[in-house]
Amino acid sequence: MKSLLFKSTTPPLAVKALIIGFILLMGMIVSIVAVRVSATDGSSEQEGRLITIHDRGEQTVILSLGATIADALKDAKMTIDPSDAVEPALTEALVASEYDVNIYRARPVIVVDGTTRQKIITPYQTGAQIAISAGITLNDADTTSLTRTNNVVSEGAGLVLTIDRSTAFTLTLYGRTTPAWTQGATVADMLTDKNITLGENDRVSPAVSTALTPGLTVRVWREGKQTVTLDEPVAFTIDIVQDGDQFVGYRTTKSPGAQGSRSVTYEIVVQDGIEVQRREIASITLTQPVIQVDIVGAKYRGAYTSPTENEVISWNFFIANGFTREQTAGIMGNLMQEHRFNTTGDGLAQWTGGRKQAMLARPDPYNIYTQLDFLMWELNNGYRNARDQIKATNSVETSVRIFQNKFEKCGVCMESKRIQYAYNILASH
Repeated sequence: MKSLLFKSTTPPLAVKALIIGFILLMGMIVSIVAVRVSATDGSSEQEGRLITIHDRGEQTVILSLGATIADALKDAKMTIDPSDAVEPALTEALVASEYDVNIYRARPVIVVDGTTRQKIITPYQTGAQIAISAGITLNDADTTSLTRTNNVVSEGAGLVLTIDRSTAFTLTLYGRTTPAWTQGATVADMLTDKNITLGENDRVSPAVSTALTPGLTVRVWREGKQTVTLDEPVAFTIDIVQDGDQFVGYRTTKSPGAQGSRSVTYEIVVQDGIEVQRREIASITLTQPVIQVDIVGAKYRGAYTSPTENEVISWNFFIANGFTREQTAGIMGNLMQEHRFNTTGDGLAQWTGGRKQAMLARPDPYNIYTQLDFLMWELNNGYRNARDQIKATNSVETSVRIFQNKFEKCGVCMESKRIQYAYNILASH
């Protein structure tokens, strides 16, 4: 029987090329399918958080996927000594989109406290902080000074902290006795140091010319009229920190505040057994209040509008509120210079202080319409003089200057830029 032989007409190298091409094609198909599956199940790589690190005068910027400040510094290959100080703390969780991290490197400091001289390793920058790290308690009237050493090699440190101790004495002020400290050399110096002004009927013992020595008792009293000394609370203030990753309405206390206290003396006038007048004549702070830090959400829940959209919205808004084209351009030239029609941060007009707090107290404060309504509310109330002067002119440049000087009240205004922006806006609307 004759066997049938089939001979391939395709060269062996061509066959290999076809097989390799087929394998590569299958690999691409598998990769595409994998990417599509990953997209459909909602998984995606995180973008990371922007971390700006300040260390010994140098600035490093990284993107970190870490959970804490410590993780971010590890990503930046930053080595932290246990004696170094880091703000925010290494354990702080990364929840916001951006952070500024300050590293204070520990270095040797010689601390001189009277006859006591010691060398410590500390990262702190101020005299009070360095003293605390050295285990030294300072009184309110003690002073500190930081100077450089003349011979770093022999001293073993580049800085010297010198503590100038105040004189401890006992003060009886209008019937209230308390321990006190002063840098004054005499009783008269102490009265000046404590902001105690003697009235016509006030008396002091010993005499104001007496040298103020440790342990001395000084009495101040008033002849004739009745006085009373009371302990009163001193309210603490609240610092607001905005968190762009939390929605408006979110609020939490990062560190609680605490009331302080003061000893206050009143002069009281009594007629027929009834108090008819009370006047504060002296006060001494006993404990300082502790500032409370609150975190508030700054993320707007509503629809986002871009700066370009905000410019159009602002133009239509001011025209609708009775301003001419020239007057509107003058106002908007200022807003362009202030924040480029962004509503983030300090807002459209870069409000600060109480004005900013009033704006943030409104619902959805980062909405362009909220900020325009607030701006117009200010123009109709506390800044109505600026409004009236703007509406009395049809000059673009005059409108710019009035809004700049009477509403924005800027420090470095760059007036020429504001005017140029105003003319550009006028030409584009």
